[in-house]
Amino acid sequence: MKRIIIISAAIAALATATAANADDRVLTGAAIGAGTGAVVAGPPGAVVGGVIGAVVGGPEIHYYHHHRSYTEGDRHYYNENGQRHYY
Repeated sequence: MKRIIIISAAIAALATATAANADDRVLTGAAIGAGTGAVVAGPPGAVVGGVIGAVVGGPEIHYYHHHRSYTEGDRHYYNENGQRHYY
């Protein structure tokens, strides 16, 4: 029974990790959470980590990469499509 659970968890983790790409935050978060949970607490941790990872989502890094940044007093901003984005 224990072997079946481990095999099914491994197959689910591989299927989730294969389907995940950089644009899909839910599947990326689920894959990261399931992998971390499996390492920390085994199969139950993989399930809980996958659920939490799917809810929280994977990494989304949007900052001011490849943009010129400007200052207006104490505020910093960058221009994108004619709009100012303050950070």
